[in-house]
Amino acid sequence: MHTPIFKGAAVALVTPMKANGEVDFEKLNELIEFQIKNGTDAIVACGTTGEASTLSHEEHIKVIEETVKTVNKRVPVIAGTGSNSTETAIYLSKKAEEAGADALLLVTPYYNKATQKGLVEHFVKTAEAVKIPVILYNVPSRTGCNILPATVKTIHEKASNVVAIKEASGDISQVAMLASIMGDDFSIYSGNDDQIVPILSLGGLGVISVLSNVAPKETHDIVATYLDGDVKKSCNLQLKALDLIKSLFCEVNPIPVKTALNLMGMNAGPLRLPLTEMEASNVERLKKSLEGYGIKVSSNQVIKFNDLSND
Repeated sequence: MHTPIFKGAAVALVTPMKANGEVDFEKLNELIEFQIKNGTDAIVACGTTGEASTLSHEEHIKVIEETVKTVNKRVPVIAGTGSNSTETAIYLSKKAEEAGADALLLVTPYYNKATQKGLVEHFVKTAEAVKIPVILYNVPSRTGCNILPATVKTIHEKASNVVAIKEASGDISQVAMLASIMGDDFSIYSGNDDQIVPILSLGGLGVISVLSNVAPKETHDIVATYLDGDVKKSCNLQLKALDLIKSLFCEVNPIPVKTALNLMGMNAGPLRLPLTEMEASNVERLKKSLEGYGIKVSSNQVIKFNDLSND
């Protein structure tokens, strides 16, 4: 049985921005300290929630470097280095390994997509370019591309450092099939905050979470109580979080979660286009959900984009 990269809740961390749209590295360090202080089990830099798709390669690499430096081995750092170009995925993966990342998160190729054969070749070539562990990321709703369980098995057999998957297909039957054919030699993490307990029940080891940005301790506790054997308490914690989870996905992620951090007074800053600030009615919904979950809303300010016409 392999040693898991982590057990528990990993945060898919936002990338904070200054008002002018530049990455705010000072704020990034603050957010990392907030996460570690509140029991987060691992930190994912430059995932979907981190707006990786609109970071330049230089920014992408620097965010990973700064995250590794700030975390300083206290918890594992997982670097999102996936791309729809295999060459780019290899480049970013090598840079993340050089920066000291503990593992990589590789999303399926988006837009151009791939056949199952293409997925095997893409992931195997990328994994073979590095020595650190790799987590596959299956999120068909974003990429239009689904990694089938048999394909995961083939990838793992061809590239032994592919040791885990973030499963965000939403298809519990598919996750069950995956668990049945992979056994104890492979880790499954939920990629959906509303399916943490269902995936744990199939042998999953945790979650890579958006919710953790605003509720790191609570998300950690959902997993920890389950793994400690208190399934009922874990289930209750999962159900308690559902309203907030729904609000965090009422617009495209990471629009709501970045807005939530701003409402909490944590100043995560604006988003990069094509993502825009939330609709006012959804901001009100989000405020109510945060307060209903026991999170204090300390700011009415949602930071907006600069007037781009002045650039």
